[in-house]
Amino acid sequence: MKIICYASIAKPPFLLVHSVTFNQPQLSFVSSLAISSYAAKRCGLLIRSNASVAGRALSSKALRLSSSKDKLKNEVNPTSFYTHPSLLQMKNERIANRARVYEFLRGIGIIPDELDGLELPVSAEVMKERVDFLQNLGLSIEDINNYPLVLGCSVKKNMIPVLDYLGKLGVRKSTFTEFLRRYPQVLHASVVVDLAPVVKYLQGMDIKPNDIPRVLERYPEVLGFKLEGTMSTSVAYLVGIGVARREIGRVLTTYPEILGMRVGRVIKPFVEYLGSMGIPSLAVARLIEKSPHILGFELNERVKANTKLLLEYNVSQKSLAGVIAQYPEILGIDLETKLHSQQSFLNKIFGLGPKDFGRVIEKMPQVVSLSDKAIVRHVNFLKECNFSVEQVKTMVVGCPQLLALNIDIMKLNFEFFESTMDRPLDDLVSFPAYFTYGLASTIKPRHKMIASKGLKCSLSWLLNCSDEKFEERMSYDSFDMEEMEPDSSSFDLNTLMQPVSEDSDSDYEDDSTDEYEDEHLKQ
Repeated sequence: MKIICYASIAKPPFLLVHSVTFNQPQLSFVSSLAISSYAAKRCGLLIRSNASVAGRALSSKALRLSSSKDKLKNEVNPTSFYTHPSLLQMKNERIANRARVYEFLRGIGIIPDELDGLELPVSAEVMKERVDFLQNLGLSIEDINNYPLVLGCSVKKNMIPVLDYLGKLGVRKSTFTEFLRRYPQVLHASVVVDLAPVVKYLQGMDIKPNDIPRVLERYPEVLGFKLEGTMSTSVAYLVGIGVARREIGRVLTTYPEILGMRVGRVIKPFVEYLGSMGIPSLAVARLIEKSPHILGFELNERVKANTKLLLEYNVSQKSLAGVIAQYPEILGIDLETKLHSQQSFLNKIFGLGPKDFGRVIEKMPQVVSLSDKAIVRHVNFLKECNFSVEQVKTMVVGCPQLLALNIDIMKLNFEFFESTMDRPLDDLVSFPAYFTYGLASTIKPRHKMIASKGLKCSLSWLLNCSDEKFEERMSYDSFDMEEMEPDSSSFDLNTLMQPVSEDSDSDYEDDSTDEYEDEHLKQ
């Protein structure tokens, strides 16, 4: 049997005829001119027939391959190395793992509602490790519920590096609990990217390295601020109103909360309000240098309300600036209660009336924070010196500092007055500020000078002047006993314009304002 196939080549001079026999294949070349039309038709039929046969063969082969694949697929072991779970299976597994973690959290009292979408451990065992670590730091379940996102922090990758860094800075471990209660977001931070740059910035603000940990303990939220944001603008504004650049480090160390205050919303309105009370901006700057915490007093609800109360308790409008300058803390305390109770108590002790109470506040606004015990002790001392109740009232109105001076110093001054100066008690009633002067530095040497000249003068003429002025008086050929210095009991705002200096030893008793200090620490 022989099968003849004709294959044409584009524009060939001949046709290639492939003759195949079952015994021996052979090729024969036939001229294209010799092929009849009958042969051409027959060739076409043969090609179509061969194509049909080939198609059936391919179709049969494809069916065999498909059947083979199905067979192999059915025979594959599900645990084979080459088998991967489907996306649906992975999703279902994640849902199941999260459900187990949520079940564990609910079992110990943690509400996981805010954790949706947060990457969490795949097992309850790892989550338990995180919870245990936080509890070992002193955080309670309630603390964790206040900021449940902390559970997204890895113990090894987040918590330990951050706490180690804080420890190296000097933050005390005993403060970690309160530190994390106030600012748990720190556990999300990167030491290199987030924390170290803030510490470097604080050092650049002249905060001493030894003071950095105290600043962080007092105000941990500072670690979350942007360097070129609120921190830089608040410092720049303070310097702009007159706060000395060399004082910035001490101001921020004392009250780092300033770094988080917005100038437009907090600092500037406060400064401008004090200006409206008659306090120049430079004087405000000195107040901030001395008591930076006053910037934390709420302006509308506290400061303005307290100012109104002072006016209601007979403090004059023109004296408000002096009252605030002497005792800026009066703007931030619970003043209404103090004013009412103190006025009633002083009236009970020596009959101080409402108008006189206003004069006392103008001269020494700290009186509103004096304890009853301190007042009674000083009043009893004056009574022991044989002053009547009415005289005590007159002396207190003239010099309210009598209620706060160191008792031992007052005793020494009175003993010298009584034994050496040979004056009536009425001189002390007229000039109770005598008790405020230093015995060795002022009273004794001046008394000796006038005694040597045989002069008789009032205590006010003797004491109520500077050392330079007194020396000048002693050089006069004649003396004007009516010559007086301005009333020393009124506060001079110009004294605030001088740079802040270190506080010298005070003649006032230590417990005179303890009540305020305790209250301020609680706020």
